[in-house]
Amino acid sequence: MSSSPHSPVSWMRILAAALSLVLASAQAFAAAPGESSSAQALRDVHQRMSDKLAHSGFGRAIQLDSMETADGLQGDVHAVVEHPLSEIATALKGSAHWCDVLTLHVNNRRCRTSSGPQGREMLTLYVVRRYDKPVDQAFELPFVYRVSSSSPDHLLVELSAESGPLGTSNYRVTLEAVALDDHKSFLHFSYSYDHNTMVRLGTMAYLATFGSDKVGFTVVGKTPEGQPDYIRGLRGLVERNAMRYFLTLDAYLSAPGPDQVERRQRRWFAGAEQYPRQLHEIDLDTYLALKREDRQRDGPAR
Repeated sequence: MSSSPHSPVSWMRILAAALSLVLASAQAFAAAPGESSSAQALRDVHQRMSDKLAHSGFGRAIQLDSMETADGLQGDVHAVVEHPLSEIATALKGSAHWCDVLTLHVNNRRCRTSSGPQGREMLTLYVVRRYDKPVDQAFELPFVYRVSSSSPDHLLVELSAESGPLGTSNYRVTLEAVALDDHKSFLHFSYSYDHNTMVRLGTMAYLATFGSDKVGFTVVGKTPEGQPDYIRGLRGLVERNAMRYFLTLDAYLSAPGPDQVERRQRRWFAGAEQYPRQLHEIDLDTYLALKREDRQRDGPAR
């Protein structure tokens, strides 16, 4: 006996079929890897930034942004790099590799990896306030290292340190990358930390007096001579450091092998010297001598 299309039995069958389709779609969505949505979000950022990247004042596809947060500072660098994502993932997965990356920075004099509580991978960075200070005056930044996402489409590496020196805290270093094609990738590097009121006021006082000649990269106007007038103060400070750290990534990716130490160092120095107004502090021979001294004293950064 067949039922009419308008009978209760037919409507129940139709409703059951529709419900099954909805549940199947929901299950498929829930099973989709989380990094797929993150990868697409970063591609969307690349699309929105395409004009700025194409007309960047850095001489390559780089966009640098900074802000004062409620409790501290944050610097963000977005860039297109000539490396496939698989190459980036191989080079930058592993805390020991990140030690090699971070010690390219002129003020980072030592780095050690270890196992922390609950089996967490740790990376401790030893930072001096000025490059010419001895390593025994360095302060320690104990980062938790974590690869939050790794797929053929997307890479997310996070370093976090809850406490820092001199009233600073909540350090966050993040690298996110997505493939654009077989040869290019889009990177987002973020560097941030919090500081208490005393640190903020003390830093502002220094930047207004002894550090008054230090500038960042954001152009806020023109000088009376018609030259770019760059941002100063706290945002200038975080922009300089964010760019230095981005250049460590860039230099390491250019020569990731274990026997390429000096080549990476020369690449980092050359990158910094492209922006002497903001980043020049030291000559090449002195920089290489300091890094050679660090390796002779401590061995490879592990």
